Amino acid sequence: MILEINSQHPEPRKIKKIVDILANGGIIAYPTDTFYGIGCDLLNKNSIEKIYKLKRRSPNQPFSFICSDLKNISEYAQVSNYAYKTMKRLLPGPYTFILGGSRLVPKIMLTKRQTVGIRVPDHQICLSIVQELGHPIISTSATDPETGEILFGPTDIKDKIGHAIDLIVDAGASVPGKPSSVISLIDDIPEIIREGAGDVSLFKE
Repeated sequence: MILEINSQHPEPRKIKKIVDILANGGIIAYPTDTFYGIGCDLLNKNSIEKIYKLKRRSPNQPFSFICSDLKNISEYAQVSNYAYKTMKRLLPGPYTFILGGSRLVPKIMLTKRQTVGIRVPDHQICLSIVQELGHPIISTSATDPETGEILFGPTDIKDKIGHAIDLIVDAGASVPGKPSSVISLIDDIPEIIREGAGDVSLFKE
């Protein structure tokens, strides 16, 4: 099923429809400030396992997830003063921050070092979804399982992986670009893991 939605002012009844699907264990494709993502409720282990299978990804490589704001991040991660100030300056935006996970994070979403990857995209649709759901959603780019290529729009997503998704949230095709920049803030020592769409000059000496 494809659901067209206004990207600037998402209709509340449509957001509720999306959240109902997530709350019932559904998997969705949705727009972010970089590419389309594939996601599910962070607290639904069965749905997370389905996404691992769809992405053909090892459980040793946990997905990142989307929070709605800094307060929401502090529930699911250990946030130092330095990390808070850094994220406050850059979020919402095209960044994924690596932090220590809190007890609320399911084990399936933690690395061996008990860390998590967290995003707060500058995109009203995914923020509205997380706010309405009440907790984070998984975030991994929508890709072709055969080739690994990014799927930029609802039509491509439907053709390649529609069979494995309960809902495609259609806000138009995303513009080809870069993925989020990934920055580790573990122990207050910033490390650039991936240089992407977000400016990383702040973390360079």
